[in-house]
Amino acid sequence: MKHLKSKFLAFLFISISLFWSCHRDTQWKGQGPIERVSTKTRPIQEQLKKTYDLGNGIYASNEFEGARLNGIILSDDTLLTALITAENTPINSSPWYAFKLWADTKKDVRLALTYLDSYDHRYYPKLSTDGLNWNPLDSANYHIDSVYNDKAELTENISMNISLGPDTLWVSAQELITSKHINHWMKGLAEKPFISMEKIGESREGRPINMIKIGNSNDQKMIMVLSRQHPPEITGYLCMKSFVETLCEENELCNKFRSEYNIYVVPLVNPDGVDNGYWRHNAGGIDLNRDWDDFNQPETRAIRDFTLAKITETGGKFYFGVDFHSTSHDIYYTINPDFKGNMPGLVPEMITAMGNEIPDYEPNIRPNEDDSPQISSLNFFFYKLGAEALTYEIADDTPREFILLKGKLTAQKLMELMLSK
Repeated sequence: MKHLKSKFLAFLFISISLFWSCHRDTQWKGQGPIERVSTKTRPIQEQLKKTYDLGNGIYASNEFEGARLNGIILSDDTLLTALITAENTPINSSPWYAFKLWADTKKDVRLALTYLDSYDHRYYPKLSTDGLNWNPLDSANYHIDSVYNDKAELTENISMNISLGPDTLWVSAQELITSKHINHWMKGLAEKPFISMEKIGESREGRPINMIKIGNSNDQKMIMVLSRQHPPEITGYLCMKSFVETLCEENELCNKFRSEYNIYVVPLVNPDGVDNGYWRHNAGGIDLNRDWDDFNQPETRAIRDFTLAKITETGGKFYFGVDFHSTSHDIYYTINPDFKGNMPGLVPEMITAMGNEIPDYEPNIRPNEDDSPQISSLNFFFYKLGAEALTYEIADDTPREFILLKGKLTAQKLMELMLSK
């Protein structure tokens, strides 16, 4: 068994090394500097939920949580054209899509995805036959047509060859992980004696903002973990899940850490956006990660109120806060290291220690500017709570095994460093 495990780890590290060698010379840009914007509630346009009879014995549906399909037609006997639009604008180019297809009899068709306002395609298609297990579309069946739009900008139209039949085929931008799946995961963790689950607030549409508490300490030392402020950012969620599950392991390191630190986790900050299949915003039409100063939205207010009340009630401190996201590449957004919080040096030391465990891996660390607006969770953690802070970005197409490894190693190094300090 040990021999097989060693062979697997060797294979994994080789795969990771090859992945990163291909990306080493890339110009890392992420999402760029954030700007202050109004976070007052704006209107959104809901998608029409229905089952489409497209003709020729072909059907489509968006009648499930997490779906995004704003229209679809059968252009000819073998061409399906789907329309994907955002909940409102302006919005960044991260078109989320998820829908089901089936046919009375076996048919090979071509499916094209189209977006309004020249938004660029972002997510490589994933397919599933049960909505739970997902695989990327075979690259031989994936087609990109580069065209110029009316602004003389080069954009991409994508299409795919797929086979339909009486059994449902799910097509999605990423793995479909909704509030149902996340709450089920949280309840499973809460069966452990040192974990509890509670509701700390409600979303704009009344969905619960659920939190789990991990640990047996007296709340004098705490950390905060967030995920899914932006609905499509599945890879960040998967890394968060691995990170949290590692903190929940029952071994000497984890047991000691949980005796000194309590961990508070909100794995689904934006349940309305996730369940409604939004590209980026909440039901108030707002990017929640721009609302950590004005707190116009109920989701950010719930977390603010919980953390500030916890400090007031216990006299304790938050020593670390991390918010998991997804973008074009793996990036670590940090506070300028010249600024000191409740445990100076923790974040760069943790990232470096984690990176040293992975062959040929050099973490891409991006400290924020001194004059950056204090409107994101990163800045809330640091400037309002005093916690050392990190925005943990995972690329959309990072190999899933590597995501789990990064989450696990990050948690292990965090515990070792925080206990040593």
